[in-house]
Amino acid sequence: MNAAPIAVENPRPWWLTLLIGILAFIIGAIMLWAPTNTRVDTYQTLIQLIGIYWLVLGVLDLVHMFTDHTNWGWKLFSGIVGILAGSYIVMYPMAAGVYLPDIFVLVLGLWGIFYGIVALIMAFKGAGWVSGVLGALAVYFGIDLVANYSAPGMGLSFILVAAIGALIGGVVLIVQAFQQKGSSNTPQPA
Repeated sequence: MNAAPIAVENPRPWWLTLLIGILAFIIGAIMLWAPTNTRVDTYQTLIQLIGIYWLVLGVLDLVHMFTDHTNWGWKLFSGIVGILAGSYIVMYPMAAGVYLPDIFVLVLGLWGIFYGIVALIMAFKGAGWVSGVLGALAVYFGIDLVANYSAPGMGLSFILVAAIGALIGGVVLIVQAFQQKGSSNTPQPA
């Protein structure tokens, strides 16, 4: 008895994956190499960059919902949540960075674990090695953030973990985008 092939969700367009990868890499590079004088400045910069990233990612999720109608409910939900969270952080970076740092780090860690598990499941269903690498990184960094969210000095650890994760994730997404573009079964934009 032959098993039917596993259906994999259509990937987002290669150019959208490339854009997200470049954005993640740039944010990671800025977090690592930005000339700041204090940890507070770096932490506030990180908060604003993450807010912008989530805002853009939310918009891109909504765009992807219209280009690929599979799982449209999940894409709509993640797009709206990304836009709302990113907008709030961009509008109130001090509140996000000063009043709720522990909750912010905890939520980001939980999101990383959840996202990583979903990406790993997709990798085993045929989404490819890129999904597996991103999933493993997200779970690792998410667990690190959850385990240490209220520890003294978490701000610096958070910055380093987020920067390294953004750099590696950005490179992996850029590679995936060019693999998508080069594959013969990926529809090319008109």
